[in-house]
Amino acid sequence: MANLLIPAEERNLTPDQVEWLDKRRTWGLTLQVIAGLLIIIGVILWLWVGQDLTYSPGWIHPMFYFDVIVFGVALVLIATGTALRRGSPEF
Repeated sequence: MANLLIPAEERNLTPDQVEWLDKRRTWGLTLQVIAGLLIIIGVILWLWVGQDLTYSPGWIHPMFYFDVIVFGVALVLIATGTALRRGSPEF
């Protein structure tokens, strides 16, 4: 009897396809971990953003822009990693 916990498209995979699927999910987890680290870095950078916004003249706020970029990259990596990890886990 087929394992009904596994999605229908993953029930009849060849060993090579299973290996590729595991690699895809591993890459997804790796991207999610990198995104988590970037969020931690972004939170630490946020400490300097307040000073940057207070004391930098005009539209020159390099720490703020860098922090926005870090959070943006983290969001993209979270979305990509989650998309790569779709399906049921290995165990």
